[in-house]
Amino acid sequence: MTAYTIALAQYPIDQFPDWAAYEAKLTSWVEQAAAGGAALAVFPEYGAMELASLDVATQSDLHGSLATVAGLMERADALHADLAARHGLHILAASGPVQVEGHYLNRARLFTPGGKVGHQDKLMMTRFEAEEWGVFPASAVGAPLHLFETALGRIAIAICYDSEFPLIARAAVEAGAQLLLVPSCTDTPQGYWRVRIGSQARALEGQMYVAQSPTVGLAPWSPALDVNHGAAGLYGPPDGPKGGDWRFPPDGVIAIGAMDASQWVFAEVDLARVEALRANGGVLPARDWAKQPGAEVLPAVQVVDLR
Repeated sequence: MTAYTIALAQYPIDQFPDWAAYEAKLTSWVEQAAAGGAALAVFPEYGAMELASLDVATQSDLHGSLATVAGLMERADALHADLAARHGLHILAASGPVQVEGHYLNRARLFTPGGKVGHQDKLMMTRFEAEEWGVFPASAVGAPLHLFETALGRIAIAICYDSEFPLIARAAVEAGAQLLLVPSCTDTPQGYWRVRIGSQARALEGQMYVAQSPTVGLAPWSPALDVNHGAAGLYGPPDGPKGGDWRFPPDGVIAIGAMDASQWVFAEVDLARVEALRANGGVLPARDWAKQPGAEVLPAVQVVDLR
């Protein structure tokens, strides 16, 4: 499938009395995405931390909440897998902590309707994660950057801060990425704009689609996600094929949500446009990357087949 609808969540962090309430919320969100015709639904970074509210003893404990949520991720994964199969769509689940070799990592999981699942661990840690929270980068356990071969094209994931580092996205482009998913969680408008600017820069450099999905709203009970600012957006390079009859928008913004609102943002992805631009764009940054000094230094990429 080269053309399809993508749904990007502006996702509020809620407090739940029990698992059933969380399941009802997630089910409702996925049902809305499916009703909007989405083939891919994207949830934000650290959205899974709302599961910390299920343990009153640790919900307000910055470090204790990691253990609580990590202990629930297997159950959350089963729910996401069921929803993906039931509604016939791919789901990038909200990222959350997992414990690997004694380290907490920030992991996003991609579920397919056919029951396959892949994951990407965050590569670059913010100061809060590294200095206060005790979340480690993927390199702590030797986890690589992945490229996912899917029925929806070749997809890579750059979790929030990862989008601000060009070599990560470039390595994915070299491996064939056509769509970069950027789940994000930022507590200031400045943080949101850093990730958005990074996302748009990656779309320009890689001549590809970049989709951002943020957490939004207030969750005063959570020491990690008490304040959340952002807007979901689908971005492309502000260009079109030389001599062609179409162009991406002049600012590269294909779709954008209302700042800090709880909502889905729906947009159309057409991967044929990625290939057309890379072959015959007004400019060819994806091709010309190799001409700049230092271009040969890239992270390794592991291809995961989710078809």
